[in-house]
Amino acid sequence: MRNASYRMDRPEALALLERSSVMHVASTTGDGKPVLRAVHGVVVDGAVAFHGARAGEKMAALGRAAVISAQEAVAYLPSYFVDPQRACAATTFYRSVQVHGRLELVDDPQAKARVLHALLAKHQPAGGHLAIKEDHPLYRNAVEGILIARVSLDQIAGKAKLGQNRQPEELVKILELLWRRGHHGDPRAIDLVRQANPAVPTPPFLEAPEGIRLLCALSTDQSAAALSLLEGTYWNAGIPDAVAARALLSSAAWVGAQDSSGTLVAMARAISDTAMSAWIYDVVVRSDWRGKGVGKAIMRLLLDHPAVRNARKVRLSTRDAPGFYERFGFRDIRSDAPPSTSKEMMMMLATPEPPLEWRVTDLLGNR
Repeated sequence: MRNASYRMDRPEALALLERSSVMHVASTTGDGKPVLRAVHGVVVDGAVAFHGARAGEKMAALGRAAVISAQEAVAYLPSYFVDPQRACAATTFYRSVQVHGRLELVDDPQAKARVLHALLAKHQPAGGHLAIKEDHPLYRNAVEGILIARVSLDQIAGKAKLGQNRQPEELVKILELLWRRGHHGDPRAIDLVRQANPAVPTPPFLEAPEGIRLLCALSTDQSAAALSLLEGTYWNAGIPDAVAARALLSSAAWVGAQDSSGTLVAMARAISDTAMSAWIYDVVVRSDWRGKGVGKAIMRLLLDHPAVRNARKVRLSTRDAPGFYERFGFRDIRSDAPPSTSKEMMMMLATPEPPLEWRVTDLLGNR
């Protein structure tokens, strides 16, 4: 790899390969003709494997050198992000992985069944089928007749082109522009670029108390830590973890804060149509970080999130922290509610005409 700063470590490269829905396999036939095919691949038994029909060009490539690749686009940067006139400044931040080796035929029925079962588990995680076993009456003939090919993971290389070749001040500008643009995936791109460039200064919109790093887009990897933060909160009482996790992952905006060890210590999320209405949920700060400005930083980031910032109405419900939210412009719109119940609060970000009066009951409270 020409630029060593782009190199991904093996675990990160494997993770990208494992979650890729579609991969590409490139090889040649016996008479030297190129073969390039899209396949559903899966990592099993120290190799990346895929299935196919026994008739076709993939069969002709068996035993020959092959490359299997997968990639994901992180963010497209238009030229004007870098230069107001020069078109060639346009680029893409991306991550990719390649596996080099020899395309091998998998003949062992048990190994073939493991590959097929792993493929179905990857693309049909809900289950709804009997486990694939090579000797099961439902699968015996299919396992015998299908082609399974593999390339060993002995030679795997990952590349993450995330601005490592740019000057720090240039990257700060790019991060600011990504945040302002707010396309789907831009918040996650910001986190990935900062992770790949730890020496880059913190952009103003991500300023936080000392020892805290704000995250623009939490993901599945943080689900367990997020559920731990929700333990003991009054609004989450009685909600199964699976339900809470599904809500977190379905949010239009889900931001967080890590301490210096990388532990998630605060988060907040919102559901939103990005234009008319947004609802804020699960604003929570770990007890040892409360009173240090972390909650304020999280709320500021969430309200400025691309999925929230343009909503005309932003609402939430709280039982014990109305004063905290009033500092951001929220006002109680349920003045007739008993003191012991959650207050429904609303902030108007844009008021082109008097808002219609409507209420939603049975809300989850937030802090």
